[in-house]
Parts: sequence; structure tokens; C-alpha cells
Amino acid sequence: MTVETVLAPNPGIYTGPGTNTYLIADRDEVAVIDPGPIIDRHRLAIASAIGDRTPVAVIATHSHADHAPLANPLAKRLSVPVYGNRPGPNFAPNIRLADGDQVRVGGVTIEAVHTPGHTADHLCFRLGDLLFTGDHIMGGSTVIMEDAAAYLESLYRVQDLGVLRIEPGHGSSMDDAGAVIAGYIEHRLSREREILDAIGAGATTVADVVDAVYAFVPIDLRPAATHQVIVQLNKLAADDEVWLAAGGAGPSTMVELNVR
Repeated sequence: MTVETVLAPNPGIYTGPGTNTYLIADRDEVAVIDPGPIIDRHRLAIASAIGDRTPVAVIATHSHADHAPLANPLAKRLSVPVYGNRPGPNFAPNIRLADGDQVRVGGVTIEAVHTPGHTADHLCFRLGDLLFTGDHIMGGSTVIMEDAAAYLESLYRVQDLGVLRIEPGHGSSMDDAGAVIAGYIEHRLSREREILDAIGAGATTVADVVDAVYAFVPIDLRPAATHQVIVQLNKLAADDEVWLAAGGAGPSTMVELNVR
């Protein structure tokens, strides 16, 4: 069994050096994980990497534009099915994967692990001691979340898998997966503490919290930081840690600590 990486030519502020497209090969069969955006030279690079081996599947971790749009056209050219959790923009899986479902490649199986949080449809894929994490865990960056509570639960879920190495959707492979995952969990919990400390120190709006907690981010990342704070405040409100007016609608939303 081999694992090969074909880097998509889509570097950027949110994608790092680009999207990692993975080829899982065993017994002359190949599956493609996260073919990425529709870029013709990337499609050709994937086809070249497959070579004369037999493709059996195109798989997407989630339906974001930097991971999934090439899946359907690539699968059509390769005459194989597309696997994913659910449809999304420019993505329509032929076979929908739930937690624990498997895709067979040669003599090995790729197991789907449902990891909502970054998106509701996000899947990681376990292959023995390896975990392909898409945007659940990324090299060199933290993750933008849609649901902070679900994301933290998904981190605990993958921690319990006991894998040894992480193959992320962006960035380099990461050994000592247990330490990496533990670091991600602590980062999320420390951000919650920082937000609570900022409110306790006098922050009364989402914007105030962003100023206190994400003062280090450049201006072009401030919208992402604001989104992160709102998502995390929504979790803290559900945990009855804070009171949040209007459901965290925007930077001017009022926030205060709940007194117990």
C-alpha cells in the first residue's frame, strides 16, 4: 500500500501551499481523496500520477470549493463513483458515506469518520494508523469552524482513534498524531478562556472581543477572526457561560458574562 500526494496549484491565505490531493494505492488499484478545485493542469497531474493503475473511487472530505469541485468531472473521466457525505456546491456524490462506512482499494479499506464542526458534512478518513483530515486538522494553521461545539467533539472523536500520523488537507504530514490532536484541543479550550477573560475585563461587543483575542491578526483576516469569535460565543452561550444578544449576528452584538 502506498500514499502519494499531488499538490493542487491553489495556494492562498486559507489554503496554504495548496490542497493536498491524495492517491491511495494497493494491488494496482487507486482511490483519490480530495481532488480539489477544477484546474485542468491539476486534473492532468492526477491522471499522470495514477498512470496505468486502475482507479476505483474519487472521495471528498467535504464540499468546500478547494476540495470537491473536481471530484465529479474527474470521476466521469475515470469511470468511477464519487464518494462523500452529502451534496454541496459543484459536488454530487454517487455514494453517500456515513460514519463507519468503508471504501475498499485493493486489499485495504478506507474508513469514513464523520467529523462535523468545520462543516456539517466533514469526513476524515482512516487508513490503518493514518488519518486523512481534510480541513478538520491542517498543517500550519488553525481551522475555521461552523460549529464550535461539534468541532471540539470531533477532535475528541479522532483523538480516541489512536492513529499515529495525520495527512492534512493543507500543509505537511504530521507525525505524533496524538500530540497534534491534543494541541488542537488545548488551543480551542484556551481560546474559550481568552474570550471569557476578555469579557470579564470589559469587552461588551463581539468587536471588542475580537480586538482583545485576535489583536495579532492582519486586517485581511479580521472577518475570519470575527466569524470565529461569533461561533465560539454561540457555544459559550449554549453552555450558559455568556449572554449573547441577537444570537451573535455581527461585530456590534452585545455580550456579557452570565453570573452564577
